[in-house]
Amino acid sequence: MARRKQPTARQERLGAELRKLREAAGIKGREAAALLGADSAQISQIEFGTAGVSEERVRRLAAHYACNDTDLVDGLVAMATDRTHGWWEEYRGLLPTSFLDLSELEHHATYRRDVDFLHIPGLLQTEDYARRLFEFTTPELPESELDACVNHRMRRRLVIEDPAPIPYEAVVHEAALHIRVGGRTAFRSQLIRILELADADNVTVRVIPFDLDDFAGAGSSMVYAGGAVPLLDTVVRDAPHGTMFIDSAAQLDHFRTLFRKVQRVSLDCDRSRDAIHQLAKEL
Repeated sequence: MARRKQPTARQERLGAELRKLREAAGIKGREAAALLGADSAQISQIEFGTAGVSEERVRRLAAHYACNDTDLVDGLVAMATDRTHGWWEEYRGLLPTSFLDLSELEHHATYRRDVDFLHIPGLLQTEDYARRLFEFTTPELPESELDACVNHRMRRRLVIEDPAPIPYEAVVHEAALHIRVGGRTAFRSQLIRILELADADNVTVRVIPFDLDDFAGAGSSMVYAGGAVPLLDTVVRDAPHGTMFIDSAAQLDHFRTLFRKVQRVSLDCDRSRDAIHQLAKEL
């Protein structure tokens, strides 16, 4: 199999999970290579995501590593054998690879949870709102790239609007519902759009109110994507140096706890809807 020059985040994740299983079993790369009739370099390529691996090899390695979690192994096999050529591939070479990796992650997610404090989460954004955000990017984007960014974000909404959508929950601080991105009229349309989406059975929107006493969780923004099993969940966060895809078991547990905390202090669905509706009326 030809070596990949630029593996996707999903391909890298498969390799990382196989490496974790090998290291947990205390097995050297050369021993794993011998099992497959390969050399150590090929094992390294598989574990870095630069080379593919067949279902038969994934199962052989998992058995050799004494991994008895059949659901996890099945999840890894699904990652190894997936040949999806998703709509996001149309943007390869036009947009940063992190945009494409996020789309692929969402496509395969079993559910999605967002926490945001200053902006409306991407899956809830209107086209006008998204465009204003991208227009504020420094350095400024050329018109063609700006259009591609906006179109890509709008197409990402398929995961919650398709005939078979994934469950989606967004916890949004009231601050994000006051920052009028795009002006009064456009932002009113944005609030109405949130209310429309929240009518769907698979979508839950909850608001953290301003008047909440003693809230110190404003640094908890995240995108949380559920995997085939909890060990294959992923957290996505923006950082000064770029987008981070987080997948260590300890960190995933940390972000699950954070989500439960912000969820617990947020308004229930009905009160959240009333709060958003009132803000829209005031614009």
